[in-house]
Amino acid sequence: MTLVQLEYIVALDSYRSFVTAAEKCFVTQPTLSMQVQKLEDTLGVKIFDRSKQPVVPTEIGIEIIEQARILLGESQKIKEIISDRQKDLSGELKIGIIPTISPYLLPRIINRFIEKYPQVKLIVWEQTTEQIIQQVKLGMIDCGLLSTPLHEASLLEIPVFYENFVAYASKTSRLFKKKSISPDDIDMEEIWVLNEGHCMREQVLNICQRRRSTKGFQHFEYNTGSVETLKRMVDQNSGATILPELALSDLSEKQLDKVRYFKSPEPVREVSIIIQKNYLKRRMIEALKTEILEFVPKRMRSRKKKEVMEIQ
Repeated sequence: MTLVQLEYIVALDSYRSFVTAAEKCFVTQPTLSMQVQKLEDTLGVKIFDRSKQPVVPTEIGIEIIEQARILLGESQKIKEIISDRQKDLSGELKIGIIPTISPYLLPRIINRFIEKYPQVKLIVWEQTTEQIIQQVKLGMIDCGLLSTPLHEASLLEIPVFYENFVAYASKTSRLFKKKSISPDDIDMEEIWVLNEGHCMREQVLNICQRRRSTKGFQHFEYNTGSVETLKRMVDQNSGATILPELALSDLSEKQLDKVRYFKSPEPVREVSIIIQKNYLKRRMIEALKTEILEFVPKRMRSRKKKEVMEIQ
């Protein structure tokens, strides 16, 4: 049994395709297939059920692959011990980030990070929360940046900042006439929200459900995954929406006049870095956290007098 063979079965479990797994491991499909078969012969068990498409692990294969991930992680720690003795950070950091955070955060920090750590290559994917959770669990990415808490026992959450939710209202909205608002002021018939599958939608609904009654959800049939589209719907039509505060950074003075903050305790989203409990690349992830904290306003670093909106 070799580490290479363990890498192959982990890749095959992740991609459920001999062809794709071979491509990701930079070997030919026959080479990967032969090594997987050789490992199965050595262990005397079938790790994968090849009769199904896509290929799936057997019952015992699931346990073997889980242990293989642990062993590979531990083997990588040897490299980290050496890396930690070196002054400069180097290598790849694979990050998943949700689309309601990435456009307002990444452009502000990525150049500074690269300037400070020129030997680190950032590889970033904009994905949904569910995709990020799955890929962190499988080890396909090193960490995720998203809203928490997730209540995932196998993952570790490192809270980074607490971002206010604010209302963005057209002049015809009742919210526009107020200096500050509470959930009771929200009229659900005029609120534009993201479509299903976005954690921010659930958080916004949790804010709105704190009011005493609701009257239906007139605009929920409009499907968008973009916070920018929500702003434009308010600008060019009517009604109101709920935005994360970092999305206000590029607004004009005219647009800022449409922003209304909530009264204390202010509803916020907790933004965290998520990682495997037995995670690697600790120095890189800590450096990423430091760069984020240097960008966000100091008041976002504390959850005092704030109410974190649950995702579910």
